Parts: sequence; C-alpha cells; structure tokens
Amino acid sequence: MEKQLEWTMHLDEKYYMNVFGKRIPVLFTHGKGVYLFSSENKKYMDMIGGIAVNSLGHAHPRLVRAICSQARSFLHCSNYYYIEAQAELARRLCEISFADRAFFCNSGAEANEGALKLARGYFYRKGTPRPKIISARRSFHGRTMTTIAATGQEKMQIPFAPLMPGVVHVPYNDIDALMRETDTTTCAVIIELVQGESGVFPADIQYIQAIRRLCDETGALLIVDEVQSGIARTGTLFAYQQYDIHPDILTSAKGLAGGVPIGAVLATQEASTGFCVGDHGSTFGGNPLACSAALAVLDEIEKKNLTERARKTGAFLIKKLRSLAGRHPLLAEIRGSGLLIGIGLTRPIAVSLKKMCFDSGILVGSVGDNTIRLAPPLILTQAQAASFITIFDQALSVAEAKENSSDGSAKSSGGFL
Repeated sequence: MEKQLEWTMHLDEKYYMNVFGKRIPVLFTHGKGVYLFSSENKKYMDMIGGIAVNSLGHAHPRLVRAICSQARSFLHCSNYYYIEAQAELARRLCEISFADRAFFCNSGAEANEGALKLARGYFYRKGTPRPKIISARRSFHGRTMTTIAATGQEKMQIPFAPLMPGVVHVPYNDIDALMRETDTTTCAVIIELVQGESGVFPADIQYIQAIRRLCDETGALLIVDEVQSGIARTGTLFAYQQYDIHPDILTSAKGLAGGVPIGAVLATQEASTGFCVGDHGSTFGGNPLACSAALAVLDEIEKKNLTERARKTGAFLIKKLRSLAGRHPLLAEIRGSGLLIGIGLTRPIAVSLKKMCFDSGILVGSVGDNTIRLAPPLILTQAQAASFITIFDQALSVAEAKENSSDGSAKSSGGFL
C-alpha cells in the first residue's frame, strides 16, 4: 500500500472518532470536473459528488476564482456588521424561489434545526403555541438532537433518548395517515420531496398537494427539506417547483456552495415572524467566503443552464439503467428525479457492489444493503453518463457471476447463503 495512504489510515484509526466505520482505502489528492485522483494517481469518476454536494464538480474555474478572490479580501467577520455577499445571496435565493426572507447557517442539519425552531417560534409569537411536528417514516433531517427527533429512523434515535417531544411520524406517501394526525395542534409538517438517505424515494404529487391543503386548513406550516433535492439537483432549481405548491419554509444546503459548508432557511414573510431579534443566530453562518461560493454556483447554474442539463442527463441515466434492469436480475427498481437516483437491488449486496464499482474507477454511494445511490455533479455530460453505464454494466455482470457461483456452492453443499 502506498505510504501516504498507509500513514493517513494509521492517524485516522488512532485519533479520529470512528463514526464512519471502515473507510474505503483511498486518499484523494485533487480533482478536475467529474473526476477525482488518488495519491496513487488513479482516476475515478465521481458519481456520488460528495453526496450531492459537489454541484460544479471539482476545481471548477468559476468557483475557484470566487473562493480565491474572497480569501484575498477576508474570510470572516461577525454578523454584527453588514456583509455584502450575504445580503446579495439572500436576495438571489428569494428572487428565484417562493421566499421573502433567508437565514444562513453551516449545514443541512442546522438549516432543519432552524426551520423547526422558526415554526415553533411562529406560533409562540402569535400567542397560540403548538407542540406537534409531523414527519415521515424513513425520513432523514439531520443528526442534531432536534433533527434526529424529526428523522423517521429509529436506529438513529435509540442511543440518544430521550428525544425532543412533540414529533409524530407517519408513513411516507400515505395521505390517510397524514390526515389522521394533522390538526390545530400541529405546528408544522416537515417533508422531503425525495427521501434521499433511505434510498431515493420521490413523493407522489397528490401526497404533497394534500399536505399543502391540510396545512392551509389547520394553519400548520409546511417545511420542505430540500437539503439534498435542491439547487438544480432534480431538474428544477428546487424540487417543490415540480409539485405545484409553495412551502412556508424551505431548507437548503449540500450543493448550494459547491463544497463550501453552508445551509439556508428560506421562508415567507409571514413564517419569518417566528424569529425576533436575539431568537436565533450563527457565528459562521452567512460568512463572506461561503456566500461568495454560493453566488458563484448560482451564476454557473444560470449561465450554463445546468438545471436543464441535470434534467436531461438524469433522464438519460434512468432510461439506460432501466434498460440494464431488463438484462440484470440484480436490478429491482430505478427511482429518482434528475441527478438524484436510487438503484434498488434484489439482493443485499449494495456495499460489495459499491466496492466493485470503486475497483473499476467509479465512485457511487450505498444506502443500506439494497440501494446504490447516484448524485453526480450537475456538469456531468451524457457521454460521461454513458461511460458510467458501460462500467456499471460490467460490474453488475461480475457481481451476478459471484452470486451465481455462491448459489451453486451453497446448493452443492446443502448449505444456505
């Protein structure tokens, strides 16, 4: 093993808190476009994009210029003072969305924390506090104490009980279950339009429109979590624009600044009254560097029409993957929207298939044992997508050969897999 990688692995295993498990043994040193390069100078196509973060790929000239230019001026100053890039980013996001107001933080979890806090504050300020927050099962909204309470996955909650009270979880895409729980004690419904961390499951349009109607009828606020689905990822700038609804609050992060940490809470003027002076804040949130990076990302998306590219390239990938499903028994279902795609498997081999892709120079993500996730940079071309399909096709053939070999061994010995 190359010495630089070996030494880094040693340091990581000795000093870093092991929350990520056994990492894939590679050390990336630089990137260009949709590719990353290892310390052994091997080239990898990045089809996971830092989990929907690297919206412009790696070392994008516009983003690099924006970061370097801002770094030469200053990186940070207190929110006691006016920050030009922060004010400009707030304007841009409000003008391209439903929102009237924006608040900036540092991550998706912080954005969702801020959104839930804003919703609770809204009803308190009206003099009619409401305790209930409704979320969906299988959802993922972050890893803070509040956002794991909102997350609909018990495995993420059990070690950290007791959780913040007041959260009720209902089945995803189940209108009747939602109707039974939504009432005048409901503060907010928080929903992902595509459940990314549970395997890329898009919401039905009728379901989302029913949530909007229920919120209107009961006075509850609708919070749309677009941490993963926003910033052109699903083929529109925000996924809610495909559902013919406007949320009251929306959260964004991941791809917003192309890899520089940032989170955003967007809200209507009415919903924004949930925060008064001193109710919320952030030391680093909305700093000049992050906001300048986000402005560069939005500029590039607009100038190069990357929203349309994500839609077309995503449709191309989904079509080709569904074609592969006709030839590969391992493929069960292809789900997704734009460049956020889940590949459902018939066997629990997602982790080993991810490793096979890695060995072939392709970086993909796995969700549990049965889903491969794709979230490549928005700059991915159809030619690059076609190259991925060719390599993924080969990886599936190898995986199926191994599965068949294992089946034969188990049957011949009378054993079980």
